[in-house]
Amino acid sequence: MTSANPMACLINVLIGDASPEALPSSLDTLKNLGYTHVVLGPMDPATPDAPAIKQLFAERGLSPITIFGGQSPETSVGSEDADVRAAGLTAMKATVDLTVALGGTQMNGVPYGVFGKPDAPAPSGYFARAAREVGKAAEYAHDRGVTMTFEVLNRYETSLINTAVQAMDFAELSESEHLKIHLDTFHMSVEEADMFAAITHALPRLGYLELGQSGRGKLSTGVVDPVAVVSHALKSGYTGPIGVEAFTRTILPGFVSDALAIWREPYTSGLSLVTEAAELIEQGVHASKN
Repeated sequence: MTSANPMACLINVLIGDASPEALPSSLDTLKNLGYTHVVLGPMDPATPDAPAIKQLFAERGLSPITIFGGQSPETSVGSEDADVRAAGLTAMKATVDLTVALGGTQMNGVPYGVFGKPDAPAPSGYFARAAREVGKAAEYAHDRGVTMTFEVLNRYETSLINTAVQAMDFAELSESEHLKIHLDTFHMSVEEADMFAAITHALPRLGYLELGQSGRGKLSTGVVDPVAVVSHALKSGYTGPIGVEAFTRTILPGFVSDALAIWREPYTSGLSLVTEAAELIEQGVHASKN
């Protein structure tokens, strides 16, 4: 890749099991294609596999990115109950500590609420309370050499943050200069009237730009133009990671497919998908220079 931007890929594009036994061949594949970072799915912060996973990444010169999978009702950072908010902050800090243990420097995820289809708007005051707690976690992460981002999701997965404008408001309320935004073109294709304008608006805080196609499959098949997205982001001055995400029921564990509403098989070959994705990102890099 001729851009200075790191290129990342979700490991579950290739395999459903990210155990130390299953990782090596997929990490080799991504390394050989030019990926520099690999996103791991949500993990138990107390996993005994951390040292082995860290070694696998270090041996290949790859960097892991962790995911904070979301809060529970008992750890809701927007709760009116201070004890519940404190439990949520503790949960976020635990994933930061896991990130450090794995040798990573970035944590993505959904730290601001419970992941899943909402049935009502967020309660009054939730947004500001959640922002402050997430900001505390971002400062904790920064002190440990970890960049923390929060992902903007579509309306079917959260009622709190659906657009880049809302994300910037949330980041400002967090009172943390170090909290970054994670934009995903899959979600933007649902919520944003102008995807390029959304990227430009979030640029001062943008810490992860993820390429996900509208149908969750190959980046060349859907309404999102990944080459144009990459070109616009780079021309605008974006310097962070460019990520790849896709899901198919044949690879993901059933319960994960159910949670993400992956009912079909948008692709059958993970290798073909990540190979093409790297080529499309490269095309975007070249287009940004013209």
